[in-house]
Amino acid sequence: MADDTPVDPVPAGDVEMEEDTEQVEGGAQGAEDTGMLEDIEPETKTRVSFLDYLKSPIVNLVVGRGEEQTSLAAHEGLLLQSPFFAEQIGAFKPKGSRKIDLQDDDLEGVGSILEYLYNDEYFPKRLNQNQKDSPLEEDPTQPTKDDEGLGLLRHARVYTLAEKFGLPALKSLAHSKIHRTNSTAKGELAYARYVYQNTSTEDTTIRKPVAAFWATRSHVLRHEAEDEFRKLCLEFPQFGFDVLSLVLDQREKSRSGGGAAVEVHGTPASSRKRRRDL
Repeated sequence: MADDTPVDPVPAGDVEMEEDTEQVEGGAQGAEDTGMLEDIEPETKTRVSFLDYLKSPIVNLVVGRGEEQTSLAAHEGLLLQSPFFAEQIGAFKPKGSRKIDLQDDDLEGVGSILEYLYNDEYFPKRLNQNQKDSPLEEDPTQPTKDDEGLGLLRHARVYTLAEKFGLPALKSLAHSKIHRTNSTAKGELAYARYVYQNTSTEDTTIRKPVAAFWATRSHVLRHEAEDEFRKLCLEFPQFGFDVLSLVLDQREKSRSGGGAAVEVHGTPASSRKRRRDL
């Protein structure tokens, strides 16, 4: 273990002045002759402050199409955290337009991306930033009975945009918020439709929990959202197949005495943090 105790300077009376003078003079002269003096100078570390980001040039993000199209202004220094934006900015001509087209992207989702780049979080935020399982702050825009899945879709859109813009930490944050957002059966199906429409088949991080959620809730399908569930299966056969596969796995485990709970990434589906509002 390194000793951090400060070392007191050697008293002047203990130094042999004549001999040390020769060594110092010779060493200094040699350093000047060989140019080594600069080599031993410590490198000065620079710190990029938030103010430095705010001093950087403005970039306009054009989001949406037609009458819904909106232009958002953002500082280049913050956008450069994203590989996607960095590539776009790198292609700017010296005196050309400083504009990035995001015509096919969701305005609210892009707003959440910018909020994250500026603040390392986005609304609704975790109530306790230092607590892993902290609930989210109340979102007044989310209805008590969320049949449209608005709360879930907010975070799902941030998740897919974080994938596009190359922001893995934000992608993980958005996924954690999905599991802390309440919804109804119909809202869950709206969320499932978005996931299967906008994510790749290889993205089991978000797809497998969706399938497992429905595989363990067949009673909900019969009583609350049977028609919507049928439509979703016909629209996205992969969703129906994923759910069916987990149901069959569940039955096999039950018959073999291995337990009835479908596991998602090693965690029983019954331990999901997110609950539904009935």
